[in-house]
Amino acid sequence: MSRSVRKTKIFGITTAISEKQDKRLWNRKFRKICKRLINVEKEAPIKIQGVTNVWDGAKDGKQYYHRASKKDMRK
Repeated sequence: MSRSVRKTKIFGITTAISEKQDKRLWNRKFRKICKRLINVEKEAPIKIQGVTNVWDGAKDGKQYYHRASKKDMRK
């Protein structure tokens, strides 16, 4: 990935590097609730947004930065 660069100047509003742990927790919670509802023969939620709030994560939004340098645009 020495030559990969961002195509747009949009960055996350945070100091967190990734949301990997948050996504793992959300998916575990989603699967657990789906299994319980299926066992009780009720309708399970289709999307993860029905179970969790994606705005509770470490990265909670994005922002356009028009003065991004070449260094900022590197991945």
